[in-house]
Amino acid sequence: MTPERFRHITEAYGASPERWPAHERDAALAFVAAGDPQALAALAEARALDAMLDAHAVAVPSPELARRIVESAPARPARTLWRRPRIWFSGAGFIGAGAAGVAAGALLVSLLAPASNDGAHGGWFEQSYSGTAFGGAPSDWSDQ
Repeated sequence: MTPERFRHITEAYGASPERWPAHERDAALAFVAAGDPQALAALAEARALDAMLDAHAVAVPSPELARRIVESAPARPARTLWRRPRIWFSGAGFIGAGAAGVAAGALLVSLLAPASNDGAHGGWFEQSYSGTAFGGAPSDWSDQ
């Protein structure tokens, strides 16, 4: 135990050994018992601070003060139809944005999808994969 560590313990936990960290308590008590002047000074300062903190008391508030505080609080506004449905409006906005996205996607697909006049191949669902990563590759690319 060093004098600096003992001072740190008394400043953080006070003068009562019951509040000191358990793993350092025995070493700190031995340090005090050895009569080190720095340890005794730190312990005296901690006792003075503990006594000052223990002497401080806060008066219990009177019932009159509590009543005045409650009466001075703003009244809760009455819930009206237009103030209450904030959650509903946010849900309607979410659904509206989703519907607009679906409509925009359907319009984009109908404008950009190639039209197939040949009904023998099953319409536009059976398109060529040559424009994708799955098609258009040479038949044998292993010798490249």
